[in-house]
Order: sequence, then C-alpha cells, then structure tokens
Amino acid sequence: MQERAEVTRRAVLSTAAVLFEQHGYVGTSISDVAHTSGYTSGAIYFHFGSKEGLARSVLEAHFAEWPRYVECWESQDAPVLDRLVGLSIAVAREFRDNVIVRAGNRLWSERGIIPVSLPRPFVGWIEVTARMLAAAEAAGELAPGVDAERTARVLVSSFYGTHTVSDALNNRRDIEDAVSDLWTLLLPGLQAAPVDAAKCLEGARTLLAATRGKSAPSMK
Repeated sequence: MQERAEVTRRAVLSTAAVLFEQHGYVGTSISDVAHTSGYTSGAIYFHFGSKEGLARSVLEAHFAEWPRYVECWESQDAPVLDRLVGLSIAVAREFRDNVIVRAGNRLWSERGIIPVSLPRPFVGWIEVTARMLAAAEAAGELAPGVDAERTARVLVSSFYGTHTVSDALNNRRDIEDAVSDLWTLLLPGLQAAPVDAAKCLEGARTLLAATRGKSAPSMK
C-alpha cells in the first residue's frame, strides 16, 4: 500500500511540474492536474493538501536532489576548478532538460503569489561554490587575493543571470555555450597560473562525460 501511494504521489508531482512550468501557479488548478494525471482531485488533496502544498512539494523536489548531485562532483578526482566548471554546466543542463527543475524555477519566480513558506534559493549554491573555491585555494589553483565567499556570490549571480537571459531569448537552447562563454571570461582572473580557459573547459567536459547519468536528479 505504501509503495502504491508513493507511485501515485510521484506521478501527480511530475504532472503538476509539467503544468506549473507551462502555465504557472495561477494558470494551473488541481482539476487540471487531476485531468492530466488520471488521478482524482481527492487523491491529490489527500497527498498534498492543497494547490499551495502541491507547489511547495514541486519546489522541495527541485531542491532536494541537489545535495546528491553536488556530492558526486565534489568527490571527483580532478582539479577543483575543472569540477566547479563541470558542475555549473551540468546544472545548466538540468535547467534546460529537467521539468522538475524548470517548474521549481518558475514557481520560485512566482513566490509572491504562492501563500506558503518556500525554500530559499541561491544560498545553497553560494555555500557550495565558496567551499569549492576554498578547496581550489588549498590546492594552489586559485589566484592570490581571490576571496572565496565574495567570489562565490558573484559566480552564482553570474550563472543565474546567464540562465535567465538564455531562457528569455531562446528557451535555454544555448545555455551550455552561454555558461562556457561565462567561464572563458572569468577563469583567467581565478586561476593561480592562468592557462587557456579552453583547457579547463575541456577537463570539465571530460568529467561531464564520465558522470553522465550518475548524479542527475531522478524525477524527470
């Protein structure tokens, strides 16, 4: 019985994510989710309580998988900056390809009209980036004078700005190239011994190929 309930919950959540991503919070109703998913409105209310609860669950699913994802990238045996660049491209792919991630992103942007407490965005990524930059400094990869905490905030802001522009202009189709362009610009100022930024990007893409399918969020 418990397994069946979890199957129902995940199916409803996936359907709701598609509808929230396409139509937004206001444009999606419980009846829409019921009709599309094939489950009754009663079943949806049983599992999620309300539309607000359903939206919060989609956002929680968006955030919940990232720690496992980050752990995979932090544990790679490779230069730290290669791993940081690779992680950023992998995350960009999820924002392009993963409906749970896209739906969570849209719901967060509409947070002012969703009457529930929602998880805070960005702070986790700033902490992860600062931690990886500190590791890069300890490994002798980081240029002197680079402040890990302040740089992490700038990098996360730059990444999400790049993501937002790519989303607005072409529905994120160019997001990998856009993130690579960002790193091409930023890497020479971060590296202790600046080399061709393309070498770091090449190392990141090698890691991406090796980790494909190992760390991606599981609810597509």
